[in-house]
This record gives sequence, structure tokens and C-alpha cells, in this order.
Amino acid sequence: MSESAQPKLAQPIDKLAIALIILLSLIMGLLIWGGTACKDECLFHAGAKVSSFSWQNKTIGGQDRAFILTFNRPMDRGSVEENLNITPPLPGKISWSGLRLAYTLDNPAPYGETYQVTLTEAQERFPNQEQAGSEIQPFDAQFRSRDRALAYIGTEGKESGRLVLSNWTRSQTAILTPKNLTVFDFKPFPQGDRLLFSAADSSQGIEGIRYLQLYSVATQVDSPIKNGSPVELVLDSQKYQNNKFDISQDGTTIVVQRLNRSNPKDYGLWKLVEGKSPQLFTNNQVGDFLITPDSQAVAAAQGEGIALLPLKDYAEPLDFLSKFGRVLDFTADGIGAAMINYNTDHEDLKYTRSLYYVNSQGVEKELLNTEGSIQNCQFDPTAEHLYCWLTELAKKEVYVEKPYLAEINLETGKINTLVTIPKYQESQVSVAPDGLGILFERSFNKVYSGTPGEKKNSIWLAIPAVDLTDTTTSSIERLPFIGFHPQWLP
Repeated sequence: MSESAQPKLAQPIDKLAIALIILLSLIMGLLIWGGTACKDECLFHAGAKVSSFSWQNKTIGGQDRAFILTFNRPMDRGSVEENLNITPPLPGKISWSGLRLAYTLDNPAPYGETYQVTLTEAQERFPNQEQAGSEIQPFDAQFRSRDRALAYIGTEGKESGRLVLSNWTRSQTAILTPKNLTVFDFKPFPQGDRLLFSAADSSQGIEGIRYLQLYSVATQVDSPIKNGSPVELVLDSQKYQNNKFDISQDGTTIVVQRLNRSNPKDYGLWKLVEGKSPQLFTNNQVGDFLITPDSQAVAAAQGEGIALLPLKDYAEPLDFLSKFGRVLDFTADGIGAAMINYNTDHEDLKYTRSLYYVNSQGVEKELLNTEGSIQNCQFDPTAEHLYCWLTELAKKEVYVEKPYLAEINLETGKINTLVTIPKYQESQVSVAPDGLGILFERSFNKVYSGTPGEKKNSIWLAIPAVDLTDTTTSSIERLPFIGFHPQWLP
């Protein structure tokens, strides 16, 4: 045989194949040795675990009512539910969907707290497996609720006419707006990170109400607050007088009631969307209004009824509720609303007004009929109670309206009086987003000319009874603030 005809054992492809065989043999050997060496520990780390937690290291608010735990393997659900712990406790309900556990809170998480979620000793379980498998890798995570904070318009000293924020959790108070602006009204944005407010130059006095401009200011909530946050102009008053305003729950739209200074017939609702010019979306003259919780429409008093006006461009009105004259508040889910019927079409109820609970299922439940006033109402976070600032008409030598703060149980209709005040005054109620209590104001000045800085009100907190059959557990506390229009941050 010639030299050229002999097998070539040392070809490059043969060398590569031999090298791969040797490498794979080494890897297999290492795997076998490593698996024997780590035994149970390796099996443990490769087993069941929580692969994600939706509230991991997050700050939640009152609107956050459920978290999700996702597992990497099918679990013995009973062992998970038995061993899942939240500290401090947050009662709730568990539901499952495949590898996902949803925990829905019965009530909003109390503000100003850090919560620990732990899961140990739960076991995995596969289909058709009679006995539970190995234990889950221990899980430990944290989340926190927003700082408890409130804002108000000050009326004393350097706070006079200015927005003041008190962070209850951190025991800090700061003035947010400059002294050259007198604040007339404000509303928090849904995340509580900013306040939208109407204000005029302080030198204008009460005349400033005709020249209100809209501004926003950061609250610095969940961080140390400082005096004098930067103020941003949102809407000027050069051509139009700005009146009432509201913010949508998604935080994207502001609705403002505006009047053309040179043409009184040019009067309607405008919408402001970030990045776009202000736009008139209805020139119908309307009274009080609120943006619906789905952020899609405005419920506005119009004529002798409530019109539902869509915020979309060129859309037709959604509905008209002729029976009611004013919307006071919506439940957080948008299903229910508190409304006033002025009883103009009932001769036997003439000169009275009725408070109704109305929902999307067609329920119209009368809660109260009164000869006094129904100033404002707000639902609690669970929509089980409605808190209202009302007046009772006392028939003495002259008619006298005596104000009181009422708690109305929406299921039973029972009315519990929390606070009574001997002399008439207006007040707005603000229910805490975690249900802690209700803010309101009490006047202690005898003369008020109308300028916010001259109004002397103390701010109070009412904490309702847990059990309405035991009225002794209700408490009223005067807070160390002098001002008006107190509001909890969401």
C-alpha cells in the first residue's frame, strides 16, 4: 500500500471529536461528584420558591388593595395559606390562579407603616401527587404604606393664606407656597406627590378671587419636607376667570370652570391635559361638578338635573339624571354616588332636600330628608359609610341652622352624630384614605370678611366608633393647626 493510501488518523476533525468527548466526560463527572457532595442543599435551592412579589420594596396607597405572589412551581395551597404571615397584620382574602396567589385586603393598609411578608414551611405539590413535596425556600420581603399627611390653608402668622403640609408620620410641618400668593382652594393629585391650587397675588385682597390662577407644588411626601417648594404655573387668568376645578383619578386631566372676562356668555368647562393647550369641551353653563372615578366623564349640575359629560372630544352626553341636583361624592370604584334631590317636584316635600345613595345597579336609596343644609359628604374607603357635614334647622324665635358631622351606615341607614356645633358655619369633611378618621374645621372668629388669611379656624379630627352600638368609643381631637379646608393626602 502506498503512503498516500494509508488512513489519516490525525485529521483535524478527528482531533476535535476526541477533545469534545474528553470535555463532556469531565463535565458529567463533575456534575455527578457535585450532586453527591451537596446532597440535600442543592436539591433545596433548586426547589420551590417565590419568584416575584408585586409589592416588593414599594410604597402603597389607599387605592392599592391587593398584592400577588408568583411561585416557580405548583404549591400545596393549604400549606401556603397557613404559613403566609404579614406583620403588622393586614386581614384579607386569598385567591389562586395557577402559580399566582392574590391577597386582597379587607381594608386599606394603615398609613405610615412598614410591613413584613414572610412565607416558610409551605410545600410544593405536583398533579396526581398524594403527598406534598419539599419545603419552599424561605421568603422574606417588605413594603410600606405612604406617610400619613394632611394639608390645609393657614390663617395665622407666616402661614396666613399659604398652603401648609404636615407629615404626621415624620412629625414635620412645612409651608409649601410663597408669601406673595394667597391660596383660595386646593386639591391633591391622586398619588399625593403634588397639590393643585388656585391663588392670586396677595396684594389684591378679596378682589383676587376674580384673578385666580392655577398652580401646582410638590408635597415632598415620603421624604423630609422643606419650606418653599418650587411652584409651577398651570393655567393663567389673562382672558378668563378661573373658578372651580377638579383632577381625574388617573392624574392626567384637570377640569376647570372658566368665564370670559369680556363675554359673560362664554362660560363653560375646560380640560387641561399635559402637553396640550387648554380646551373648552362644553359651553353649557354648569354648577358643581366632579370627574367620575374612571376619569372618562364629568358629572355636572345642569339646569334641573345632573348631566354626564364625556371628556372625549366631540362625544355626546352619556346621561341626564333629572331627579338630582348635585353630586357630592363617588365611591372609589365608581359604582355608587351620593346625590342631593332638592324635591322641587314634590309639593309635600317643598323646602326640603333629600340625600340619596345611588348606584349603577339602579338603587336609589334615600338616606336623609331635611329642612337644613347638606353641605358636603364623602364615602369611607370601603364604601360602607358616608360622612356628611349637615345642618339641622331649629325653629325658635328665628330659624337657626345648627351644624353637625354625621356618619351614615349605607346598609342599615342608621345615622350617628359625631360632632355638633352650636353656631352655623361651613366646613368640608376629608376622610382619611386608610379610614383613620375625618378632618373638619371649627371657626373661632366672630367676623370674617372673605379673605382666606382672615379666617380663623381650628382643625379637628373625628375618629368614629368601630361598633356603632357603642358610641362611647368615638373620639374627637383638636389638632395643633390653625387654618381651613384641611385635606388628607391620598
